[in-house]
Amino acid sequence: VYNGEDKTGNDYLNEFKGQAQEYGQKFQDAAGKARVYANEKFAVASDKFKELQNKDPQELMEEAKDYARQKPGQTILISAAVGVILGFLFRGRK
Repeated sequence: VYNGEDKTGNDYLNEFKGQAQEYGQKFQDAAGKARVYANEKFAVASDKFKELQNKDPQELMEEAKDYARQKPGQTILISAAVGVILGFLFRGRK
């Protein structure tokens, strides 16, 4: 948009540089938030894994069966997602 001012190449370069720095800062902020989120989820998953290691396999089977009875739709969706992921993993090895 022309506002009556004549901009030089240096003006455009400075404007571009400012925008690049702004976007760079936004990217760093987003990366930092993603890192914090990933670390939190990793800690939760690690705690769950330790909890599962201490349980008896028979107890785990009973809990899985109870969960499937209580939430059959969600169980089917989880099973389908796991199947898709395993399909991609095994297909990629050929």
